Order: sequence, then structure tokens, then C-alpha cells
Amino acid sequence: RSRKRIRLRKIMNIRSLETFYWIAKLGSFRATGEKLYASQPTISARISGLEDELGVKLFDRSGRSAVLTTKGQELLVYAEKILELHQELLEKVADPDSIHGTIRLGVAETIAYTWLPRLIERINETYPAINLELDVDISVSLAEKLIRREIDIAFLIGEVRHEDFVTKPFCSYSLTWVASEKLMLHEKPLSVSTLAQVPIITYPRMSEPHIYIRSLINPVSRSIQIHSSSSLSTIIRMTVDGVGVSALPSEIVTSELESGKLRKLQVEANVPDLVFNVAYTTAPGGYIVRAIADLALNLMSSESRELR
Repeated sequence: RSRKRIRLRKIMNIRSLETFYWIAKLGSFRATGEKLYASQPTISARISGLEDELGVKLFDRSGRSAVLTTKGQELLVYAEKILELHQELLEKVADPDSIHGTIRLGVAETIAYTWLPRLIERINETYPAINLELDVDISVSLAEKLIRREIDIAFLIGEVRHEDFVTKPFCSYSLTWVASEKLMLHEKPLSVSTLAQVPIITYPRMSEPHIYIRSLINPVSRSIQIHSSSSLSTIIRMTVDGVGVSALPSEIVTSELESGKLRKLQVEANVPDLVFNVAYTTAPGGYIVRAIADLALNLMSSESRELR
């Protein structure tokens, strides 16, 4: 009976079950190692130990991917239940100071410029043992990285339509047309036809602002210059230098507006708001990921109430 208890404790090792779960989901020991920040020998050792204790093979490794055996499929059902129970335990019992690990945040650059520092400060206060890895990228790439499990949470434009992920509304920013005085644009309001005569600097080609601006200008002029960049700092610098006009959240050009390097333009057509969502996994064992996503949502909600 004592030996059975020892064997049960080994089987119930959360790290081994979490490793098993992610190999089953990702189909790769290497990808699981990258997600869990563990070397491939460590990942292999955890699975070998689990297989030894159970006395069965959990994966067929003869092909390029790790495929669950029949017994592996049976274990996956129980592993999900145990990881969910472990998550519930952490939520109800654990001291936030004791929760450790690394969370990979993917953020669109607008979020990085505006709201991200406040979130990092709140995470540091609430979960002091959590480390953060930041990945600033365009929304399309962030969605792809999230699905590939290269990041854990994404703050992005658009939805992530994929199993095991949830997308929730997060925040929005109004876009304001701005330009340097060097361009001498004093018509009020600026007509679309006049706007079409000036180079426009905007977000990347597949982004919503770029698509809208092109659809706005195309009926008026086919020869318009639209310069695009995935770097907001580049867009701002080019606009300040008088290369062209741009439509940006006023929150990210506050200092340029206050100093007079940029000024707001009145334009006949407004660009739709940038609407951001937060997307993250719903997979078992992802307690801290969901806790930080909820922290972000609650922080944004409380700040929105204060502004009303």
C-alpha cells in the first residue's frame, strides 16, 4: 500500500501532466519545451518518467509528430481534469506572492505606447514573482503567434478565431489627422481631394487604417502616395519632418502637439477608431494567463469609469 502511494504521488506531478498535455496539443516535444521554458531532455525525461510509472506508452514517436497512443488519449481526459482542479486550487488558496513563472505578452505598438506601462506596474504589484516577456508586433502577426503558442496573451486588433482561445473587447483609440506646419495645410475642413494631393503616412498595408484610407482616397485620386510602416516612431518622425500627414491616436503624439511640432487637422472624413481586443488561451493549467488577462480587463474598466 505504501508503494502505491509513492507511485501515485509521482503520477500526480503537475509539471509532468502539464508537459504531457502540451505535447498532446502541440504535437511536438520541441515546441512544448519552448512553451514551458524547459530543455528537450527535460521534456523527454518527464514523459519517460510518466510512462514508466504508468507502465504504458503515451506517444507514438515513429513519425515527425508526437501522436497520442490509445492510453495517451485516455490519460489526456484525466490530465485536463487534474490541471483544471489545480487551477481552481491556485485561484482559491494560493498566495499571489508564491505564484511564479514567465508570461509572454504580445502587444500592438499603440498599446505599448500608451497603456502597457500601467499594466506592467499592476502585474508587478499583484504577482511579484512573475516574469514578463514582451513582443511588440502588428496585430496579424500577434494572432499567428498566439495560435502557435509563441505568446500567451495578445492585445491586438481583430479576433482570434481558434479553439482553446477566447477574445474579449479591451479598448479603443480615436484617430486624429495630424501634420507639421511645414506642409502649410490651412484649409478648414480639409477636403478629401486636397488630402489626396499630400503623401499619407499610415499603419502597415493590411491594417484597418491603411485599408480605410486607401478606400477613402481611391475614388478621388489613383496617384496618391501612401507610405506605410509597422513602426509608430517612424510614422511620427516622418510626420514631424513634413513628409506627409497621418492619422494617429492623439495619446501617442501628446508631446508633439504640445510643443507645436504637429498640429491637428480638420478633415472632411474621419478614420474609424482603432478597436483592440485581448485574446488568450482557455486551456487547462493556464490559471496565471487568465488571471493576468482579467487583471488587464479590470484595470482598463476601472480607468474607463474614472474618465466618465
